[in-house]
Amino acid sequence: MYGGPAPLVVRVLPDVAGIDKRFDYLVPDVLADQIRVGTLVRISLAGRRVGGWVVEVGVTPPAGVQLRPIAKVTGWGPSAELVELAGWAAWRWAGRPRSLMMAASPAAVVAGLPRPAPRPAPQVVIEPLAVDAMARARVTGRAVVRLPPAADPLPVIVAAAALGDALVVTPSVAVARLLAARLRRSGVPVALVPRDWAQAAAGGALVIGARGAAWAPSPNLAAVVVIDEHDEGHQEERAPTWNARDVAVERARRAGVPCLLTSPCPSLEALAWGGLVTASRLDERAGWPLLEVVDRTRDDPSRTSLVSPTLSRHLRGDQRVVCVVNRKGRSALLACASCHDLARCERCAATVEQTDDGRLHCRRCGEIRPAVCLRCSGTRFRNVKPGTARLKVELAAAAGEPVVELTGETAGAAVPDARLVVGTEAALHQVSTADVVAFLDFDQELLAPRYRAAEEAMGLLARAARLVGGRDRGGRIVVQTSLPHHEVVDAVLHADPARLAAVELARRTELRFPPVTALAAISGPGAAVFADSLRASLAAW
Repeated sequence: MYGGPAPLVVRVLPDVAGIDKRFDYLVPDVLADQIRVGTLVRISLAGRRVGGWVVEVGVTPPAGVQLRPIAKVTGWGPSAELVELAGWAAWRWAGRPRSLMMAASPAAVVAGLPRPAPRPAPQVVIEPLAVDAMARARVTGRAVVRLPPAADPLPVIVAAAALGDALVVTPSVAVARLLAARLRRSGVPVALVPRDWAQAAAGGALVIGARGAAWAPSPNLAAVVVIDEHDEGHQEERAPTWNARDVAVERARRAGVPCLLTSPCPSLEALAWGGLVTASRLDERAGWPLLEVVDRTRDDPSRTSLVSPTLSRHLRGDQRVVCVVNRKGRSALLACASCHDLARCERCAATVEQTDDGRLHCRRCGEIRPAVCLRCSGTRFRNVKPGTARLKVELAAAAGEPVVELTGETAGAAVPDARLVVGTEAALHQVSTADVVAFLDFDQELLAPRYRAAEEAMGLLARAARLVGGRDRGGRIVVQTSLPHHEVVDAVLHADPARLAAVELARRTELRFPPVTALAAISGPGAAVFADSLRASLAAW
């Protein structure tokens, strides 16, 4: 007897924290035409209704199991290609697929897609550098474009858009919005994600956004561009800690489309990945500002103020000056003015900081005590490593006018129109322009206990260079350091990032650091046992 067509069965990944297992469900006939890989649905699971993603369609149901039907189709979700990419990323960064599927899904329910917009010819002249980079990318599939800080990335983006629907990933939302507005004025159809997720999924537009844009839909993907690939903004801070650059590169590889990475100081990972395209030496030098190095080699850090004579000269002028030191508060390190002993906690021996009321506070154990030296009972202390709050007072005294403090806590607030600014590196993202950017204690960046410290320090200088502009604007960067001949300083002084790349690659090759090898951090109660078993399996392999 004829029993009719077999029911459609799909496999669903529940949107529930801690559950990676997929479950099979029946698709009611009334919902069959709405189901595809990536569709967002509602299912019954463990006595409650939860959301989920369809990850397989037309699966064979297990024998002897009575399947429940899908309760509801919520709306559009990631495409089949992005579902597969999420699986790869979950393996690559040892995370749960649910987190990656959430990154690839719309922020709000998308019940339907609009019609694709018409694509007029963009009204932007594509510069020779962008033409050369795209020509190389079309042949090899990849290219790294070293744009000086003052250079405009728009021609590179337009070159990608000329091929069709391009995907552009920027390091911040602000950059994405600015570029999207400029592209629209140039006649390029743009979908700014996550706001225009539905338009991006419909196709016919250049898709642009911050880190999450690496997961944005683009059904007719023709090219991928990552702006400032070196920027830490591309790194997801929550687990799994995926990197938008690496996701975009893998996505372009799977789609078989050209991929371009731009940066004023390309990372070693990028240089190892693709061929380098650079501007002429004349153009590159013009795109970097002048660098003024203040040599603190012979200074006593416990007695010398960070407000050097060179810095004081800039403070007393009429230029806008942004001073950067990556320490908040009044002081990160104190020393007794009498015996020069470092101020420590009497309970746990950690260094202490001075609070606004003058007492000493330990960040490790929380102990608070009066400002008295444990060694000589002195009550006067010197700021060996002053923070932004203390430097705000010192800079105001040196300049004779108010100073504004900007840190991560002030992000998103209106920036006062002040001539003088002091803050952490967050200030470089809150101020749009400056005449002088001064790094008061650059040794803190150069000597940071991270294997990428030199690249990160170079990235800070590149960010500062964007604020002051190229050499034609007359702006400058001031670096106070006891390492005046460091390769980072030398590279910016000569406007040649290759000087740092060569030294850094040799160092990492010697130390077996990425990109020469891969590193993984193993922690937890069973870390030692796991590491030993992994070591044994690798030796046997």
